[in-house]
Amino acid sequence: MKNLMVISGLALVMSISSCTVTYPGQATSNKIEKTGEASKTIFLGLAFGHTDLGIEKAAKAAKITKIATMDYSVTVGLFTTKYKLIISGE
Repeated sequence: MKNLMVISGLALVMSISSCTVTYPGQATSNKIEKTGEASKTIFLGLAFGHTDLGIEKAAKAAKITKIATMDYSVTVGLFTTKYKLIISGE
């Protein structure tokens, strides 16, 4: 019974925990006035639908014409993985 409670507790902790890693991308001397992002969440390793994580999509989301920085973020959970491209600029 005690082992079952320990295993259940560990399963609960693992299911609500996640890890996020952000990778810095390119940088220019343009001003940072706006931030846009493109993201996609994948369940159980399966991507459904159109997966567009491009710079153009993230820039259009915030109406950015001159890109200053680009960052890439990955958040991994037990059942989901979220990929996010973050663009900032004018």
